[in-house]
Amino acid sequence: MTAFAAITSRRSIRGFTDQPVPLDLVNRILEAAARAPSGTNMQPWKATVVTGAALKRTSDAVLRARHAGEEHASEYKYYPDKFPEPYITRRRKVGWDLYTLVGIQKGDTAKMAVQHDKNFTFFNAPVGIFFTIDKRLEIGSWLDYGMFIQNVMTAAREAGLSSCPQVAWAQYHKVLRAELGIPEGDTIVCGLALGYEDESEIANTLRTERAPLEDWVTVVQD
Repeated sequence: MTAFAAITSRRSIRGFTDQPVPLDLVNRILEAAARAPSGTNMQPWKATVVTGAALKRTSDAVLRARHAGEEHASEYKYYPDKFPEPYITRRRKVGWDLYTLVGIQKGDTAKMAVQHDKNFTFFNAPVGIFFTIDKRLEIGSWLDYGMFIQNVMTAAREAGLSSCPQVAWAQYHKVLRAELGIPEGDTIVCGLALGYEDESEIANTLRTERAPLEDWVTVVQD
């Protein structure tokens, strides 16, 4: 697979088969992804890979906390308090496109909650990865982190795997620390589901749109 094909075929997959992913392949993907650039080669990324019983235990713990109605919040702010245009329209569209596919009507909060719960099983993927960063680092290292995670997903596609980056896990950092021994000095950036796409899952037929170049590219030339 070419780099262009790996990038353009990457989608957020929300349903995986139970086909195992060898740990040596996961390590190879992470090792390749670590060639991402970072300011003064700081390499700010850290990863906790969970599979098997550890994945199930972690998923169950987060779902128990979620269903218990406990207060949980991310350690960092991902979204603005108020979404300006065109971002609010894009956000709403992808949400309703997904809900329409899986048969959720507007206002059906019970079914929305069930769909959201699937995040916390990694959509049944056999591998989950939690990415963390040292709290002492600044926004530049977070920008570097984005390039690293993109590398992970692109390398996964080249290997025939699919993925889904999930910021939803970040709000349950206290549970994840208790289950996985993640240090207090590290912020949980996101989770990532990794595995083989379940082509029978209707949610995986979602194709998100991208704005045309003229909406966001400015060319300046003499």
